[in-house]
Amino acid sequence: MSLSRSPSPRPGGGWSSPGLANPYATVSGRSSPAKSYGVNGGANNVTWESAKAKSNGVNGYPSFSTQSQGFFNRHIRRISASLPRFNLGEEKSYAEKEKLGRGRWIPREGSKLAKLRILVLKTSRKAKIRFLIATAFLFMIILFYITPLHYWYRRSKVLGGGKKFVIILAANQGGGVMEWKGPREWAIERDSVKNKKKYINKWGYDLEIVDMSTKKRYAHEWRESWEKVDTIRNCLRKYPDAEWFWWMDLNTFIMEPSYSLQSHIFNDLAKNTYRDINEYNPLNITHPFPSDHLDAEARSPVGDGKASSINLIVPQDCGGFNLGSFFIRRGPWTDRLLDVWWDPVGYEQKHMEWEHKEQDALEFLYINQPWIRPHTAFIPQRKINSFPEGACSENGNDTRIHYNEKDRDFVVNMAGCEWGRDCWGEMYNFRELSNYLNRTWWERFKEDLVAAIWFKITGKKIRI
Repeated sequence: MSLSRSPSPRPGGGWSSPGLANPYATVSGRSSPAKSYGVNGGANNVTWESAKAKSNGVNGYPSFSTQSQGFFNRHIRRISASLPRFNLGEEKSYAEKEKLGRGRWIPREGSKLAKLRILVLKTSRKAKIRFLIATAFLFMIILFYITPLHYWYRRSKVLGGGKKFVIILAANQGGGVMEWKGPREWAIERDSVKNKKKYINKWGYDLEIVDMSTKKRYAHEWRESWEKVDTIRNCLRKYPDAEWFWWMDLNTFIMEPSYSLQSHIFNDLAKNTYRDINEYNPLNITHPFPSDHLDAEARSPVGDGKASSINLIVPQDCGGFNLGSFFIRRGPWTDRLLDVWWDPVGYEQKHMEWEHKEQDALEFLYINQPWIRPHTAFIPQRKINSFPEGACSENGNDTRIHYNEKDRDFVVNMAGCEWGRDCWGEMYNFRELSNYLNRTWWERFKEDLVAAIWFKITGKKIRI
């Protein structure tokens, strides 16, 4: 039957709603004017308006809504059109088109991401693999240098070999209880120590800084300027894995930290050293040893000629052996040499005659002990011990001895600067020169190009 929702002609009544509990409804569906009773027997006049209000209260929202209600209803199409579309295109395998590409994002056509996606899809598989390999290789290089991996690689005894080398630096010379050190002496020591630490951190070597003032605590054993021998013996015990020990005086400065000891010297030790002292012999030592009772190796000017038999590497300046920077190798021969070198008998008898202390003692042993020569090699001074122009300058500038900026000498030694020269001034000048020569590409760009252009435009120097 027809259920019209038109207003009822009866005042205050209305048509009866089908389905409501009204036991007095007629067959035609009209409500009787008599009272109706609910489940509990109470009086309850049920009309169309009351049923409608009750339905709205239960459902929580109107049964119908008008047009243009609310902001989102008015702008729903515009908002949805601005959102990214999740669509992969037409796929014949999908039966339900409404689920096509659901959960997958594709950039809008014409955008940069869409063009990039098309380019990637068109790229061949081989090109993709090559690109991934190149990217991974570049990432590994960056990771290697920005993390401590490069340090541990260079320090490894098997790979980089840095653990085989120990730098021994004498510090606090002239300080302690003997005499007070001024600001300039402290500045020299600070720069020298900082320079060595920077170098060993780059290549993975060990650094032993020896406080010379503490060596004076044994007055009955103390020998002025002979502490190098005893210090080396202590380091041999302290670093059992090290093979080579590099002694450096405090007034030395490493000018080229990019040179490793392996590449600069030890990868080709035979080429970088010479065994026959006659190649440069400022002391006029007779060589080989003049005796017919020695074996062929001791009588040979070069010993056995093998680099593996070299245990001591010493540079020579204008006055003979120079121990401001030298190398010594671990082994039985070295133990024997250090014992003889440190022998108190030699010190008591000759220490007044030997002006340069342990340096003159080593020269004496080389001249008079045949077993020392076959295992001693000499290295050009500018390899590890260049002098500034003020040292050994009696005969002018010597190309075999003095520092050369164009050749980028490895180490400079301000030897004898305390005798009439300015130690701090020389240290400062060589430090600034080293910083200038070892600038990064960005520093070179700023200083060589930008500063030059600025000077041409303004006539003023720019401080970078």
